[in-house]
Amino acid sequence: MYPKTALTIFVSFVLSAHCISFNLEPNTQKCLKEELQGNLPVIGEFEVSEQPGQRIDYIVTDSKGYILAQRQDISKGKFSFNTESYDMFEICFISRIPPNQKGNTQLVTVVTKHGVETKNYQTLEDAANLKPIEIELKRLEDLSNAIVQDFAFMRKREEEMRDTNESTNNKVLYFSIFSIFILLGLATWQVLYLRRYFKAKKLIE
Repeated sequence: MYPKTALTIFVSFVLSAHCISFNLEPNTQKCLKEELQGNLPVIGEFEVSEQPGQRIDYIVTDSKGYILAQRQDISKGKFSFNTESYDMFEICFISRIPPNQKGNTQLVTVVTKHGVETKNYQTLEDAANLKPIEIELKRLEDLSNAIVQDFAFMRKREEEMRDTNESTNNKVLYFSIFSIFILLGLATWQVLYLRRYFKAKKLIE
């Protein structure tokens, strides 16, 4: 099993593009984690510095371990997938070298885009014969819609978390009241028991 470190990116907006570079030590694994909404296209590009005799694989999975993309012995390329539901997604890069070889650190560069950032507006411009200003307006419209949808999603999540918090508080309150009554009952029983005991021993009247 390879040592594993995680570079976690918690992202709420659907229109971000991320570029990150990191050093991958021989026979280790590093992962990028990101929370994404459902029904969202995701594309990525990667580039790995080459070292003779060394190999790097990558794998993209969701929180359930379902493989969305996978490739072995990479150097440079792209990947893409669509999210089905709100989940935590993980992109892992794994270094593999032969046991009898001394490995060297490799540089991994990853660029990920999701949401409206994955749209190719140049293709739209050519297909619809639109002017550059019209394409820019279309892009801004898509970005605005994405922001509105994302804020609506954040509001829904906040309401769900508030409901969960209120439900938990009510359960804790009821449990506390129940515990108090149990303790009062035990204390009363103990006093009565000791009173009967002392009376039986004629220590008190």
